Amino acid sequence: MKTRFIYFLIFILSCGSSIYSESKEPIVIWKNDPKTDSPELTFYPTQQPSDICIVVCPGGGYGGHAIQPEGYGIAKWLNKNGIQAAVLKYRLSKGRHTLPLEDAKNAIKAMREHSSKYKFNKDKVGIMGFSAGGHLAASTTTLLDIHERPNFGIFIYPVISFGVHGHKGSRNNLIGTPINQQHVERYSLEKQVDQYIPPVFLAHAVDDKVVVLENSQMFYKEAIKFQKQSMLIELSDGGHGLNGYKGVSWDKWQTESLLWIKTLKL
Repeated sequence: MKTRFIYFLIFILSCGSSIYSESKEPIVIWKNDPKTDSPELTFYPTQQPSDICIVVCPGGGYGGHAIQPEGYGIAKWLNKNGIQAAVLKYRLSKGRHTLPLEDAKNAIKAMREHSSKYKFNKDKVGIMGFSAGGHLAASTTTLLDIHERPNFGIFIYPVISFGVHGHKGSRNNLIGTPINQQHVERYSLEKQVDQYIPPVFLAHAVDDKVVVLENSQMFYKEAIKFQKQSMLIELSDGGHGLNGYKGVSWDKWQTESLLWIKTLKL
């Protein structure tokens, strides 16, 4: 009887985790690229078929990559919730402001090209970003051509503006110094929202002193004019990074974003 129970327990545990896979695969997004700072796209598939894939952009102020907590860790969390993921380690611009967006555009394109292989819907490719990675993700929903944009976006404590409420470190790393006002205007994304923006979800702590809440508020105010499926949740605490990626506010955005994805009419 005891042996049967052990086998039954193993069976239940294996069923419960069958949707998640520890496997990962590199995806080439720039062919014949000799540069040493080439971007990296790592795909995290689910074991069971999943029709959604999300490209994940970690933060780091455009000067580095917080790739473990805001990249690989997020990909594994998405997998456990039945969503395929691809983590983008984009090139750091050092003033070469076009590079990160070029990488993000090619990452979205690459995942759509791989949709048949990995059995997800090419019309259900989203993008998720944190902090400066949120700025990059939001850039794909506003600055790319219509057919190049993701089908939805999720931005967590994102840098949005390069204006009064912007994050100067991210701005300077992306567009360089001295400051070019045309670039400030272009990358102040609250000014770039148009009728072709896909649905977006934003989450931001009200006590964030690094990237202030107004970033998400300004973007959401413009997005909701055209995309009624969009959503902003203002988290009661956690600051930037939401208490080190844990706690009530961290759990809340994860729960709410998963529920929001299920409501989308893609």
